[in-house]
This record gives sequence, structure tokens and C-alpha cells, in this order.
Amino acid sequence: MSEENQESKAQNDAPVNIIMIGMAGSGKTTLMQRINAYLHERKTPPYVLNLDPAVTKLPFQANIDIRDTVDYKQVMKEYGLGPNGGILTSLNLFTTKLDQVMQIVDKRAGENKYFLYDTPGQIEIFTWSASGAIITNTLASTYPTVVVYVVDTPRTASPATFMSNMMYACSILYKTQLPFLVAFNKTDVVSHDFAVSWMTDFEAFQQALRGQEDEGFMNSLMNSMSLVLDEFYNHLRVVGVSAMTGQGLDEFFVKIDEAVKEYYEEYKPAMQRQMEKKRDAEREQKKEHLQRLMADLSVTDGKEV
Repeated sequence: MSEENQESKAQNDAPVNIIMIGMAGSGKTTLMQRINAYLHERKTPPYVLNLDPAVTKLPFQANIDIRDTVDYKQVMKEYGLGPNGGILTSLNLFTTKLDQVMQIVDKRAGENKYFLYDTPGQIEIFTWSASGAIITNTLASTYPTVVVYVVDTPRTASPATFMSNMMYACSILYKTQLPFLVAFNKTDVVSHDFAVSWMTDFEAFQQALRGQEDEGFMNSLMNSMSLVLDEFYNHLRVVGVSAMTGQGLDEFFVKIDEAVKEYYEEYKPAMQRQMEKKRDAEREQKKEHLQRLMADLSVTDGKEV
């Protein structure tokens, strides 16, 4: 087998990390349950990890559950924290054991194709915290990793809420810099066609803005933001799904495969270049330190002058 074929086979056999991110009420956890059932039906059961310490009940069985490691309510009580502070601190405490989690993931890599990660509904806690960055970067440095941003489609039907969601999506994409997929959930209630139209046709969004009763500053702001996001839309991967019916999951995994391809073609080479650049900088720094040390000792040919 040629080296190229061996590399292709290794890529096909490698597990895929899918990090689910979404606002509270977006149906993210329910969609996780549906994806879990979908993969079980196809004889490819996923390995499921729950990273939400505040969830009271999961509709699926998690293989690794942060609640088994960290008691969210006890953390709040012990440190005198509110709900968000409790979640953040719980994630920080869990991150200290991330190496153990990765050892388990490595052991299961040959048995499970997909690793699903459910995250807190307070998305800013995960996406903008140091612990969230450590988790995503650690996963992405090991196996192909895709971030899925789940959107509540019915609640995104107005231009203002749509724009808010797209700004969130844009910020998460550029923060993680990982292959990205926007999953418009609840399409059994409202089709996501309007969102696709607004992203691909600037005039369609402008028409929706003109149809609003409220005009003035807000419309002017959204008009400007739609121009800014136009380039973002051109590279955005989008799918419509229903956590209730399972509609769109075939296409969902087609998009996941596309994102995995992007990981190998763009993210991984860029990561390797960054690592090599960092190693070069460290080697240069060590060289400078050695030169300064030699100068301080006034050493020439191994002898003091």
C-alpha cells in the first residue's frame, strides 16, 4: 500500500469529535439524543460525553459525565458562586482531569467512529473561557474536530434574532478556528429556507428588514452587519435538522464529512505550521540563552579567558 493510500485509510478510520454548542432552548441536548439514536440504528454507536455540570436530566446515557467528577451545587456553595460562576468553575475543575479523559478517548478510538460532546446552554461560558479553549484545542490536536452550532429556527425567524444568532456563530467560528457547521433545529416546526435565503441573497434580507414595523437605528445596524457578514456566509456550512423527527440527519453527516475533509486540508496543516513555528522560536530562544550564558562566562573553546 502506498504512503498516500495509508494516509487516506488512517483518515477514514480516525474518530471524529463533534462538539455541540447552542443557546438554552435551542434543542441542542434533544438533538444530541436524536443523533445518538440515529447512529445506534446504523450500528455505529457514538461515545457520548456530557460537559454540562448544571443539567438536571439527560435524555441519553453519557459514557463520560462531568457530573460524576464535579458536584455543581457543591461548587456553588463552597466558593459562594452564582449559576454561571458555578458552571465555569466546574468546567475548570474538570479540565484538570482532561488528560485522563483523553486516555479513555484514545482507548475507545478504535471502537467508536463519533465522539459527541454536549456543552452548557450558557454558550459564552464554554466558548470564551480558558477551560473551553483548552478542551477544544486538546480535542482538535488529537482527532478531527467539528463544532456544531445549534440554532432554534422558529425563534430566529425575525431579522433581529437571525442577525444575533449569526453574530454568535461568527464569533464562535473565529474563536475556535475549527471546521464549523450551523444546524438549524426544529425544522419540523419552521423550515430553515428563509435563513438560507437571507444568507445567500442580500436583497432578500433587505426586503425582510423593510417589512419590519420598527425602523431606524436597529435596521440601519442590521443592514450594516449583513454587509460585514456577507463573506462569512460564503464559507458557512449549513444544514436543517429536526431533533423531534430526525429530519435532515443524513445531510447533517454529509456536512460532517465535508468538515472532516476541511480539518485535514486546512486546519491540521495550519496547526502543524504553528507548532513548527513555536518549536523554531523555542530553539532560537534556547540558542540566545546559551549565547548569553557563554558571553557571561567569557568562555572560548571550553576554557575561561
